[in-house]
Amino acid sequence: MAAQVVVPQLGESVVEARVARWLKKEGEAIAVGDPLVELETEKIDLEVNADQAGVLAKILRQEGEDVKVGEQLALIEAGTGAAAAPASAQSDAPAHATPAPPEAITPAVAAAPAGAADGPRSTPAARKAAEMHQVDMAQVQGSGNAGRVMRRDVEAAATQAAPASPAAPAPAAARSAPAPVAPPRPAIAPGSRTEERVRMSKRRLTIARNLVEAQRTAAMLTTFNEVDMTELMGLRERRKEQFAKRHGVGIGIASFFVKAAVAALKAFPRLNAEIQGEEMVLKHYYDVGIAVGAEQGLVVPVIRSAEQLSFAGIELAIRDFAARAKSNTLTLEDLKGGSFTITNGGVFGSLLSTPILNPPQVGILGLHKIEDRPVAIKGQVVVRPMMYLALSYDHRIVDGLEAVQFLVKVKEYIEDPGHLLLES
Repeated sequence: MAAQVVVPQLGESVVEARVARWLKKEGEAIAVGDPLVELETEKIDLEVNADQAGVLAKILRQEGEDVKVGEQLALIEAGTGAAAAPASAQSDAPAHATPAPPEAITPAVAAAPAGAADGPRSTPAARKAAEMHQVDMAQVQGSGNAGRVMRRDVEAAATQAAPASPAAPAPAAARSAPAPVAPPRPAIAPGSRTEERVRMSKRRLTIARNLVEAQRTAAMLTTFNEVDMTELMGLRERRKEQFAKRHGVGIGIASFFVKAAVAALKAFPRLNAEIQGEEMVLKHYYDVGIAVGAEQGLVVPVIRSAEQLSFAGIELAIRDFAARAKSNTLTLEDLKGGSFTITNGGVFGSLLSTPILNPPQVGILGLHKIEDRPVAIKGQVVVRPMMYLALSYDHRIVDGLEAVQFLVKVKEYIEDPGHLLLES
């Protein structure tokens, strides 16, 4: 009797996935624990493994199809076909199949998808990029976790493989001819103006839906301030070597802002709440989400109970999130929940922006690029490293006065980090 391969439980609130890639072919021998298929969800990508040995008898859902939790993906026959044949006797076709004439086999070989199970492991985005740039995935060196090929690897390979050709020298007659007064419009070669339709990933669709929903349902406003980073940067410079030796991690600015945000949330608790029906749920714990740019879109892993962590604990958590977002190994548990979010567009060069709420949260703090600017201090114009801060909030439960005072409190803690250290 054939065993069913079904869509597993995908985590909190995730009920649907997309079949990204089959890692085994019909008729191929399967061992217990072998990865069979890669599923793409709105939050992470995951592999479904075989629960029993045998042969992959039939694939029921094809790549690109959307599936729900519990639906059948494939059938595994125990102890038949290729599983029972010695390795030397196995061919490209299943061992139990009647040999087909060459003309019947050729189309099947030609239709084999790029990046099949015997090629290097790669992300769905990398495979799409390989198709677009016509790059052989087998020749690409992966930089992801366990050699996984990422989109950036494919794009780098495409750039190296297609150097710009030097322009041919113009004929002598053309060089001596006078330039026309009004050059003719360039001729458009047939097929040169192309368009491409790219199906959005489950994660990108979810990001799009959540952002629109946040703007539709919340009374979102943003207040701004600026902070002088002189004292904080001086403290980091004085303590960075000692901190790294003691804790094995460098000290960045993010841990200071997490600490400052937690202290300010304690003073203004409605920014650490959410709305449920006609009630406000005030949270007396501080699960701070840190927005991280990943290959397939922004993700927000959560630092649990940030109020209980040291500066080193926060730095280690942030470094771990960044590494696992890059290698696409974040889990659903990493992304679940959160009571407040911090996003730092400054690492990408953003000088000022308006962050969008991360529902059901009612507050998000945006950090930006540190830039030397002239400022007036005690009647004197001096140049200081300045950063713009932005706080977006849900005006349904957070008043403008609270929002402004919250941001002022964060500014005070950052400009006097010694006071922040005493508070924590």
